[in-house]
Amino acid sequence: MDEDTNEGEDLGTGLGLRPETRMERRANRKRARGRRAFGCFAGLISLVVVGSIIAGAVVGFGKGKDAIEKVFAAPDYEGQGTGTVQVEISKGQAVSSIADTLEKKEVVKSARAFERVARDDPRSLQLQAATYTLHKHMSAKAALALMLNTAESIKVMRVSVPSGKTKGEVAVILQTKLKLPSGQAANAINHPAALGLPSYAGGNPEGFLYPATYDVPKNANATVMLKLMTAKYASIAKDLNLVQVAQHKKLDPYQAVIVASIIGGETNRQQDYGKVARVIYNRLAAGMRLQMDSTVHYVVGKDGGVFTSEQQRKYQSPYNTYLNEGLPPTPINSPTKEMLSAALNAPKGDWKYFTLVNLDTGETAFAVTKAEHDANVAKLQAWCQAHKGRC
Repeated sequence: MDEDTNEGEDLGTGLGLRPETRMERRANRKRARGRRAFGCFAGLISLVVVGSIIAGAVVGFGKGKDAIEKVFAAPDYEGQGTGTVQVEISKGQAVSSIADTLEKKEVVKSARAFERVARDDPRSLQLQAATYTLHKHMSAKAALALMLNTAESIKVMRVSVPSGKTKGEVAVILQTKLKLPSGQAANAINHPAALGLPSYAGGNPEGFLYPATYDVPKNANATVMLKLMTAKYASIAKDLNLVQVAQHKKLDPYQAVIVASIIGGETNRQQDYGKVARVIYNRLAAGMRLQMDSTVHYVVGKDGGVFTSEQQRKYQSPYNTYLNEGLPPTPINSPTKEMLSAALNAPKGDWKYFTLVNLDTGETAFAVTKAEHDANVAKLQAWCQAHKGRC
């Protein structure tokens, strides 16, 4: 039996249609093959067309890249700019904040432009806190390059005053660094009414010329610089709430500054500041003389040594705490914020003595009794024996 005939008859009977003849089936198959061939051909044509479109788009993108970048670019000036403008950058200021500052000062056209340039240049991490002399309307790239060229952009003179300096030493620093007219700094210090001292200073700038690095204003004289230093002290004292804290602890604010200055004269290790303050307060409470070498050095001068000689300890002066009870009449230098804080917040303890035991490290031993102190002094003497000429 013909397989094709049976298949067609079954299909025809099942659908209720007239069965196809053999010739009709052959014709239908031929038409189907034609449709499939055309479909493959049409699909191929479509792929070619799409591929051409994609290829054209890629080529078009390459040609239009600059235009696209311009659309998404941050607004920026061109060139090196004109005129001059002072821009102050603070310590720890983030690049985004620096960029905002530059935009506000009209140095760059947009903060975003500077941020992008800084992001692509690792040297931007080296930007330092300073007052920069820049130009208005600079390209972001030119602005960053000039800021990195500190020899050209940082033209504001700076002067540093280390901690532990007396008012006389401060006068010498200002006189020398700023090349002031002869005697101007010393004369300004001797006319304290113009310096803006706190009311409890008693008209004496000793202790209130805050140690720090200062930008020197154009054509500044000694009085201007000294006022910057006393203003800095006032800011630090406000941060510490110095007057109120001192009064709360039944301590005169001027005495707190005196104690802080002794701390600075006796140790250079911050971890010992509070303990030195406690020794001072404990000795005062017990009616003991302070016996601080630093107060003697203040009046006899430092000879390069850490300790005082027997002759120096006999020097007649209200600053000689070996001969006189109580605190010296004034501070003996200008203390730092940390020293002032230690004077205001001395830790609890019964120590009444302290001594250096290692001059290289600054290690200091504290003691409650005289016997303990003598044992610590023996350690110091042993160190000095092992390091001839150091003590």
